[in-house]
Amino acid sequence: MYAALWRVLPGPWWVRLLILLVLAAAIVYVLFFYVFPVVGLWLTPEEVTVE
Repeated sequence: MYAALWRVLPGPWWVRLLILLVLAAAIVYVLFFYVFPVVGLWLTPEEVTVE
């Protein structure tokens, strides 16, 4: 899968690496600021009991 993604990206290796780093940063941003807060609303920590 990663090899196929690497072959599809344009440019020399450093441009591909830059594109992958930007994509990874965008995915992390979306997860932290949009996905995790919504999931956090579904999970209620008040219901957790530790014995």
